[in-house]
Amino acid sequence: MDLYQEAVHYLQSQHVPVVADAETDVLEEDVFQEEAVSGYLSPLLSESLDFPDTPTFCSPEDMLERRLVVLKGILESEEVYLRELEALLMVNQIGLYGGFIANYEKAVDVVRKCTHSDPRFRTLAESMMSNNGSDKTRTKYTFEALLYKPLDRVTKTTLVLLDLLKTTPEDHRDYAALQEALRLSRSFLSGINESSQCKREVTLSHGMRRQLMRDGFVVDGSEGERRLRHLFLYTDLLLCTRFKHTSRGKQDQYRFCWYVPLAGLKLRWVAEQERSPVTHLRIHTIRTKMYLLRQQLRQQATGSRLMALSARSRKKLEQLELMLLTHSPVYRLELHSPSGKSHTLLLSSLYELEEWREAIHKLTTDNIETVPPDLLTLTSACVKLRMTQQPPLHSTNAVEHEQSLCGTLSVAIHSAYGLQQPACVYVCVEVDGYEFYDKQAQTHSSVHSFNPHWDQELSFQVDGAQDLRVLCVSQSDRQGDTVLGKASIKLLSKSLNTRWRRQTLHLGQVEVTLSLKYCPHPLEPPRSVVQQQPVFCVPIKTVAQQEGVLVPHVVRCCVEEVERRGMEEVGIYRISGTTSDINTLKTAFNSNLREAVTRLRSAEVNAVSGVLKLYFRELPEPLIPTELFQSLARTLDIQDINSRHASMLSLLQSCPDSNRHTFLYILHHLQRVSEKQEINKMSLMNLATVFGPSLLRPPVVGLGYNGPTVDISQEVVVQVQVVFCYLQCNNLPEAQTSLPHDTDAEEETTHM
Repeated sequence: MDLYQEAVHYLQSQHVPVVADAETDVLEEDVFQEEAVSGYLSPLLSESLDFPDTPTFCSPEDMLERRLVVLKGILESEEVYLRELEALLMVNQIGLYGGFIANYEKAVDVVRKCTHSDPRFRTLAESMMSNNGSDKTRTKYTFEALLYKPLDRVTKTTLVLLDLLKTTPEDHRDYAALQEALRLSRSFLSGINESSQCKREVTLSHGMRRQLMRDGFVVDGSEGERRLRHLFLYTDLLLCTRFKHTSRGKQDQYRFCWYVPLAGLKLRWVAEQERSPVTHLRIHTIRTKMYLLRQQLRQQATGSRLMALSARSRKKLEQLELMLLTHSPVYRLELHSPSGKSHTLLLSSLYELEEWREAIHKLTTDNIETVPPDLLTLTSACVKLRMTQQPPLHSTNAVEHEQSLCGTLSVAIHSAYGLQQPACVYVCVEVDGYEFYDKQAQTHSSVHSFNPHWDQELSFQVDGAQDLRVLCVSQSDRQGDTVLGKASIKLLSKSLNTRWRRQTLHLGQVEVTLSLKYCPHPLEPPRSVVQQQPVFCVPIKTVAQQEGVLVPHVVRCCVEEVERRGMEEVGIYRISGTTSDINTLKTAFNSNLREAVTRLRSAEVNAVSGVLKLYFRELPEPLIPTELFQSLARTLDIQDINSRHASMLSLLQSCPDSNRHTFLYILHHLQRVSEKQEINKMSLMNLATVFGPSLLRPPVVGLGYNGPTVDISQEVVVQVQVVFCYLQCNNLPEAQTSLPHDTDAEEETTHM
């Protein structure tokens, strides 16, 4: 009897079925197809482990019931694992895991060689069978998959210990033992990692090493359709793969999609245009379903049956979040290689996109030489080398504890300092948590300057938020947008409250000053696309409240743009722009502030000044309240100029805050315009003539006013003279553009 027959006979004596005829019963897939892996697998990398956190319930009784469910799962899993070891005929030979792991790569290589060289060994390698669970179902394994089981068990044991520890009350007698077991398990993984020097490398054909620098999940939009892909960045190329789900008992596998060499690779990122109504509806539907599932999970009680329902709900939540991850990205990273090939990656986070761009750019700046890859070997090595196992789903890694935020998080972006040259800059803010609501917002782009100011408030509805990301971006019409710096800070509920907390973030050479406040409260269901409220033909107090400022953004943006390039324009504010350009800008300000500011920079400066005049002209109530018209008219009779100015400034103090500060803001601006009157021909009187009728109007008889009226011929005189007198004041109070965001606490500085 030869060795093959002896092996078959022994397997049958151990009640392990063997398919003896390889020609009549062959597995559908080869043991070593292109996805097969020879090497030590990354789930053992402690730095790449994403330990899932299990909800911790308040009641000890609930925790113990949950613990019982976890223990039952452990026992069932261990039974399956022991049967898998029996199928491998190793149960008496398993000693130290470390020795097995050290020999794993060589063992798999031997299996591969034997499989290709001897069809009888191939038959054995394809015929490993094992009972699974109490239902006595049988699973067919490959030899290589069973060799991997002891390695995989180390990682799974660590995860199970962590899960069990979270469901064990601290006063339970097993708590200390579980802590020690978890410590030992993690320590073992750390030691394995230190001893594996090539865990992120793959050998090239002539002995060189290609190292994996970064990997993660992105959406590939290269073929016009969005598909979730696993991207691998090596030292000389980018590899895009598709994860292939395998049946139980087989290893994870990857399919090759495309690759692009890094040498000469050009990168460009852009934000996509407005989503289509169909996409908006799809995303809103997904978010609503996610929100309802999340509410169900919070309300579900404990118990074995309800625990099963909870598990199914969590699975559905993960699937929905995966769909959202595919359809929601709005940033495009375009890759252009010298060979003419182009690929487009889509990401939801500008912060994540910038991390990819930085990593790729760092490698392309080196003098790299692309070695033609063996695509079969390279793709096969993905399972071994990967550092990221799962897509970044919050529903998988959510932590149910008091530190995660649920409510409204407000971020006020004040200013930025440290620019190396004048630039138009905006700040992008991102938060994490469940994706029920938009998790990203941006300020409008600043005027071209060294020290941009916004004083713009951004609000987020958050559930489970723990991190805040801030990016400072320079906007250029020619070169596109460039990220000047970025930072990420932890959101701690104990350090946030309903009062503003001011701090400065150091984003490389750029400093961004912002304020935070947080108001916890139950969340409402996600709403459909929230349209920006219009700003024209709306009371200025309403607009200021909507924007969280004292001077509306439309006023500030127009003033900044005029001061940037219109101060020497002859007849500025007197010569109007074209009606079509003004109406286009008006529509943009009513619908999308960011788009409006972008349009503002390329519009004719007279159209910009025309928008500002139109805004004041279309206010339902004039900037200076009508009830002050008669009082201001009487001040014009005061002969002493100083007394007249004092009286007029005193009357101004009775105006609402937003009206008063906006009026002062405009007055200071017009004074600066008049300083260039030798060039622009706009004196204080000319400016008062232009703005007087818009800023000040007499009361209308019958609309709550029954006092004396002003002759129409005198009306314009009063309007112009009042504004002219204000412009002549040398001691005008400074305008405050935004609400105070400071607290009594000292300002904090976060260095990144």
